[in-house]
Amino acid sequence: MNQTVAQPTPDRPWLVADIGGTNARFAVVTEPGGQPERVLGLRSEDHVDLAAAIEDYLDRSGTARPGAICAAVAGPVHGDRFRLTNGAWVLSIAETRVKLGVPDLHLINDFEALALSLPHLAGDDLIVVGDRLPDPTLPMAVLGPGTGLGVAGLVPIPGGGWVPLPGEGGHVLLRPAHGPDAAALEVLREERGGLGTVTAEHVLSGPGLCRLHRCTAAVHGVPAEALSPADISSRALDGTDEVCVATVETFCRLLGTFAGGVALTMGARGGVFLAGGILPRITEMLLKSEFRMGFETNPTMAPYLHRISTALVVAPHPALRGASAWLDARSTRLVEVAA
Repeated sequence: MNQTVAQPTPDRPWLVADIGGTNARFAVVTEPGGQPERVLGLRSEDHVDLAAAIEDYLDRSGTARPGAICAAVAGPVHGDRFRLTNGAWVLSIAETRVKLGVPDLHLINDFEALALSLPHLAGDDLIVVGDRLPDPTLPMAVLGPGTGLGVAGLVPIPGGGWVPLPGEGGHVLLRPAHGPDAAALEVLREERGGLGTVTAEHVLSGPGLCRLHRCTAAVHGVPAEALSPADISSRALDGTDEVCVATVETFCRLLGTFAGGVALTMGARGGVFLAGGILPRITEMLLKSEFRMGFETNPTMAPYLHRISTALVVAPHPALRGASAWLDARSTRLVEVAA
């Protein structure tokens, strides 16, 4: 498939999308270098597949048939077949192009898109966690708990440009060193039949927060209420529930430990950025938490980690910016070749 695309116009805009297991967000870009506009969120489960969701967006927004589409999707993208990791969609990219009548339809991993957005974020788009500022001239990483746990890196190219490194880092095994954290995870291991393995996503995600709450209650010796991630976050923030407070504190500390491992693995000296749907709801607790302690806790590499910035992404719809940047890079190449 040709990886070059025509530049966007009002009559033939780009359509960019951020597709998760729960929500699907769409927008259009109508000029070269333009920002995504006409942003609209739809529920993924209300549509049988990506083509149906795109057609719904086009109808609702009154948008012209796009000249090119880039959809950032929650799951690995290899070959023609794609399955939404935490959703029901299974599709053929080629068949979807035919359904929509848009030959330039491309799927990229959602955290690949988030990684591509990083050079475009600054100022109010970020809240620094700690006392180190990001350095966008160096390799960076982004991770984020939501329906799942995504991870990606971004490496600068000498002379300009970036190479994103999407992966499945959310499925690595989680081995906390902190006593209470290890106790909570031991409860989860026992629930899983004593398998002895817990992945990061089992804990550092929306469903994971509920598992962690249940295990934290067991460690405290009290029954666990059946609470949603939003309930746990809300009770923790207002301090009305001791178990919820402990759950979120453990969540932040474990997230820091995981983020430190990502920083070391990817050499992300430019910064580790935190995204996803959960963290903006608990910003106050994250900033006061032992996240940085977890991040820097390493017997040999603590000084290296201490120099690396961590920052929370609070920009609206960064994955849409990243999808636009993906198309823009290929549009630029097309103009260069034509010239």
